[in-house]
Amino acid sequence: MLKVILLEHTPEPEKLVAAAARLCYSPKSADELMENFTPDKVESFVRKLVSLGHESPMEHVSFTFAIDGISRACSHQLVRHRIGASYSQKSQRYVKENQFDYVTPPKIAARPELAAKFDRAMADMQSVYQELMQAGVPAEDARFVLPNAASTSFVLTMNVRSLWHFFELRCCTRAQWEIRELANAMLAEVKKVAPLLFEHAGATCDSMGICFEGDMSCGRCQNVIKR
Repeated sequence: MLKVILLEHTPEPEKLVAAAARLCYSPKSADELMENFTPDKVESFVRKLVSLGHESPMEHVSFTFAIDGISRACSHQLVRHRIGASYSQKSQRYVKENQFDYVTPPKIAARPELAAKFDRAMADMQSVYQELMQAGVPAEDARFVLPNAASTSFVLTMNVRSLWHFFELRCCTRAQWEIRELANAMLAEVKKVAPLLFEHAGATCDSMGICFEGDMSCGRCQNVIKR
């Protein structure tokens, strides 16, 4: 089962973004950037940045998540988000996958006869993996029989600008269901500690009022860009 925990984040994230922006728009020196910043001034700076599309100050703030219970299939999508992101993943080379957990897609789980076949396939792969390990095959080679469904764990750090882009792509209804579930869970966590920064975050139909999916649009957004 998917589990997302926000482990750490930059202290006072919205205030730091506002301070970085202040350097761009005022004559204050570096040692004055954090002075006399009321909540109203912080909010004003953040909203101004968003309205101007000035995103570089967002890169000074980062969020670190612990993620459990996603499939290897999902993890392969996740690590494609490389800019402004750092990953540490549980290794199948060093961690033995005895009785590995796995993710069952909902459309399989909803059909008992298919779910039973799926479970048997997972058990067969586990059995072969165990045989290989008992025969002295190193874990780095035995793992070749493990499925995309095998669950994995991550520690993931992204800055705000990268998170915005991630949410635009992966909260979209066109995104694969598992990474969409992950993105929505991460978005819920960051909104708790930085609601201003993530007020409009999400799929582009939410963040921009635009859909870039063209003929593949889900139809939720009226302003569809044809490519």
